[in-house]
Amino acid sequence: MKQLTLCLIHEHLPDNGAGPRVLLGMKKRGFGEGRWNGFGGKVDDGETIEEAALREIREECGIEATEIDKRGVLIFNFQDDTKIGEVHVFHITKYTGEPIESEEMRPQWFTIDEIPFSQMWPDDEHWLPLFLAGKKFRGRFLFDKPSTNDYTSQILEKELIEVEKL
Repeated sequence: MKQLTLCLIHEHLPDNGAGPRVLLGMKKRGFGEGRWNGFGGKVDDGETIEEAALREIREECGIEATEIDKRGVLIFNFQDDTKIGEVHVFHITKYTGEPIESEEMRPQWFTIDEIPFSQMWPDDEHWLPLFLAGKKFRGRFLFDKPSTNDYTSQILEKELIEVEKL
């Protein structure tokens, strides 16, 4: 099973007038190209899951995360593929720096009402509300095939539960 990370910044800014916001990135290349997503990727050899999360958000949008909170574990696979991905979802609770565009991602802040679910992986609309509510969760999603610019994956099976701890 391939271990992966996914990091999101969700913050409440009392004086911005727009309410809570979340930072997403437009994937510019590779797996998931053309989709909005959190920041993350694979865990390298000799690296903990948490170290990978910190590295990935730094590489993909220039932010130095100083405090993270694990919110979820999601298992993903595709119908005709034996590979399984175990994605560890983190909330970046403290950070320094401002998001900058990288070769891989173009970051953008969204208010909660503006989250572009139609341009994201279809599972996001199921677990992201739990994340935004501060809940912890575990889930499993079976897709027909990977999304592309011209095709959105279909969820064939879904299991998602709220948990006390991970």
